[in-house]
Amino acid sequence: MKSKKLNTKNVIWRSTRHAFLCLFFACSSIGFSQNTPTVKTTVDTTAIKIGEQIHFKIIIETDSTDLVIFPEGQTFSPLETVEAYKTDTTWKKDRITLQKIYALTQFDSGVYKLPAQRIEINGKAFFTDSLQVNVATVAVDTTAQKMYDIKPLIEVEKSSSEYWRLGLWIFGALLILFGLLYWFVIREKPLTEEEKVALLPPYDRALLELKNLENSKYLIQDEYKKYYSELTDIVRSYLEEDVKVSALESTTDQLINRLELLKDSGKLDLDKDTIIQFKRILQTADLVKFAKSKPETSVAEQDRKSVEQIVIKTKEAIPEPTIEELQEEAEYQEELARKKQKKKLVYIGITAAAAVLISIISLIAYYGFEYSKDTILGHPTKRLLEGEWVSSSYGFPPISLETPEVLIRQEVKLPPEAKAQIKEMQVFELNGEKGLISISTMSSSYTQEVEPDHEKAVEDFIKRLENSGVKNITTKQEEFTTISAVKGLKVYGSGKFKVPGSKELITGKYIVLSFGGKGFHQIVFLKYIDDNPYAKQIIDRILTSVDVKSAI
Repeated sequence: MKSKKLNTKNVIWRSTRHAFLCLFFACSSIGFSQNTPTVKTTVDTTAIKIGEQIHFKIIIETDSTDLVIFPEGQTFSPLETVEAYKTDTTWKKDRITLQKIYALTQFDSGVYKLPAQRIEINGKAFFTDSLQVNVATVAVDTTAQKMYDIKPLIEVEKSSSEYWRLGLWIFGALLILFGLLYWFVIREKPLTEEEKVALLPPYDRALLELKNLENSKYLIQDEYKKYYSELTDIVRSYLEEDVKVSALESTTDQLINRLELLKDSGKLDLDKDTIIQFKRILQTADLVKFAKSKPETSVAEQDRKSVEQIVIKTKEAIPEPTIEELQEEAEYQEELARKKQKKKLVYIGITAAAAVLISIISLIAYYGFEYSKDTILGHPTKRLLEGEWVSSSYGFPPISLETPEVLIRQEVKLPPEAKAQIKEMQVFELNGEKGLISISTMSSSYTQEVEPDHEKAVEDFIKRLENSGVKNITTKQEEFTTISAVKGLKVYGSGKFKVPGSKELITGKYIVLSFGGKGFHQIVFLKYIDDNPYAKQIIDRILTSVDVKSAI
């Protein structure tokens, strides 16, 4: 009985242990599966047209602490990566969901295999499934839309912004140049203290300089030589300017002798004591400057006061100027003013010439010599090219084109034999200055609905050129297509053309455009001088604007 109970307990225990182990492994399995990252991919389409995009999405669910590295660069080849969008992140407890979208495209038709992409999660590689993408061509409906020949290359005029840029540079340079001219030449500059003193009358300047000498520190600093040198220079300069006696380059004895002669002749009413006192001061100054004598400070100060009195007395001793002297002085001042004004005008002229030179050099450097020359001197064909052009239609059936000026209607008289075939003929023409360029149109309507003979019309035209004196005519022909895709015949070549009013022959070129349909004929004739670059640009611009109607 006891043994049976033990067996029952063992069975229960084994069952319990077995259940516990199952539960443990189940829980472990759940925990493991929750920690394992999952990688999914989706694509919005697998069939696109050339240039369209597909959106390839990668979805990763993993632990929030895991490090995830998505594909980068052109890893989707042969498809091209247009854009890799920002990663979208969603959190849920300790799990995270990452979504990244790539925009892919292809510009060649075909079937392409999108390769498997490698994603790293904590250093471990995970790979996406590969896909097959079909890229189809774009269907073109040739029945609804006509196919046209490729248009020839045309020259594009320079942007006006380049002219503005050059103009601003030149304007800036000229502004700086005139600013410098104004600041250093035209402007009335404020005078310095030295200039203000120099402009004072000799008498006032001498007294001011003596006052400054009194306030100097020469005597305090024991600089007697500088003191007496400046003292004698002040009085000598005054005598030379006001008394008109050579004083600066004279010795003491020579200067005193000249003053005595002026006194004796009555030209200087100066008393003898003043002259003697002046001689003593000059001799003292000579001793100080050349013999290194050193008088008492009080003596030096008294000598300055004495010189001041000598200047005052000399001023009083000078006779009043005569009318003739005053006139001479006025004329002298006027002459000085004229010279000063002339000097200013010379500076202004030099600056203006420099400004013109800078402008010319800038034009030549930017546009070249020939263009600059034609701009400055003027060129008739260049004026036509850069003027305001006119777009108009001429005759019936109309010929539309753009020209530098309006074409003028010409009177046409049909011969009797032509009236049976031609109902009406309208001719419009423009002859450029000196025959450098010629533009004309001719529209004819027939009495019957017949197709025009382009070849014969061109032959007749060449014959008329020969009859007008054109020599050495060369001829080529090709198809010409207008801007509205109307086809016609283009005949062109060169020859020796007459210069109006002269027997001279110059090389030129011509172009004949012939169009037409049942019952009508249209001709455009262009002629220009071969070595004229502006005429060539005019002709090219006209050719790109020609248009006619294919039916009436």
